[in-house]
Amino acid sequence: MPLTHEEFAGLTHLGSGKVREMFAVGDDAVLLVASDRISAFDVVLPTEIPDKGAVLTGLSLWWFDQLADLVPSHVISTDVAEYPDELAPYAEQLRGRSMLCRRLAMVPIECVARSYLTGSGLKDYQRTGEVSGHALPAGLVDGSRLPATIYTPSTKAPIGEHDENISRAQAASQVGSEVAAELEKLTLSIFERAVAVAAERGIIVADTKFEFGHDADGVLRLGDEVLTPDSSRFWPAEQWRPGGSQPSYDKQFIRDYLASTGWDRTAPGPQLPPEVVEATRARYVEAYERLTGTSFADYVAAAQAR
Repeated sequence: MPLTHEEFAGLTHLGSGKVREMFAVGDDAVLLVASDRISAFDVVLPTEIPDKGAVLTGLSLWWFDQLADLVPSHVISTDVAEYPDELAPYAEQLRGRSMLCRRLAMVPIECVARSYLTGSGLKDYQRTGEVSGHALPAGLVDGSRLPATIYTPSTKAPIGEHDENISRAQAASQVGSEVAAELEKLTLSIFERAVAVAAERGIIVADTKFEFGHDADGVLRLGDEVLTPDSSRFWPAEQWRPGGSQPSYDKQFIRDYLASTGWDRTAPGPQLPPEVVEATRARYVEAYERLTGTSFADYVAAAQAR
C-alpha cells in the first residue's frame, strides 16, 4: 500500500513533499520518511516505484558520509532501535527509509550545480544564451559538457509548481550576501567531490541540487536528501553522447516515457505500465550499487535487522 502520513496517526505531521513525509519529534528533531512516490514535471504520479524510498535513504546516507569533512549533515540517526519511544509503534514502516534529523531553518533557495547542459538549464540557454546569469558559448546542445561547473540557484516552488532558475544576485537578495557566498562555495566544493567519486565508478553527475539549513546553534548543515536519482542526473560515462536525452540512472527514463504518451503535464498523471515501473526501479538500484559498491539487498537486510 502507498505510504502516506495517515499511517502515522499518532505523530505530529509537519508536511508532505513530493516524496517525503515529515513529522515533529520533540522540540528539536524531525523524522523524514521517504515514500516510493515518484514525480515528473512537478506532478506526483499515481504509480509508485517499489523500494525507491529505501534507495533514496540509503544513497543519501552514503553520500552524507562521503561529504562529512566538507559539510555537516542534519542526520541524528537512522537506527530505528535508537529512535525515541514515541516512534516504536511505527518501526516496521520506518526501517530503511527514514532519518531522524535535527530541525533546521531551511534556506529558502535550492542550490544547483551543473557541469553539463540539459533540463531547465538547456531551456534557459536556448532562450537567452545564459543560465542564471552565466553566459555560455554558442552552439551547445542537449548533453554538452560545460566549460566549467556553474552554480545556478533556484526558487523553491510549492508542490505542483515549477522551480525557477535565478541569478546569484537574486539569491543574495533573498538570503543575504554572506550566506549566499557560503552556499555557492559549499555547493561547488560538494559537487566537485561528488563528480570525482562518481567518475571513479563510471558515472557522470550532470547536475544536482542541494538544500541547506541552519540548526539551533546557527551551524549551516546539508539537509533533505543528497545526490540521489531524484535530485541529480546520473549518466553512464561510457554512453555519453551530446545531442539528445542521455541514458541515465535517474528520473529521465520516466520523463521520456511520459513525453511519448502525449500527456499534457497536468495532474493527475498517467498510470505507469509494469515494464516502466520495473525498469525505473532497476535504474535506481543500479545507481545505488554502482556508486556505493555494495548490494542494495544487503542494505535492506541490515536495515531490517536493526
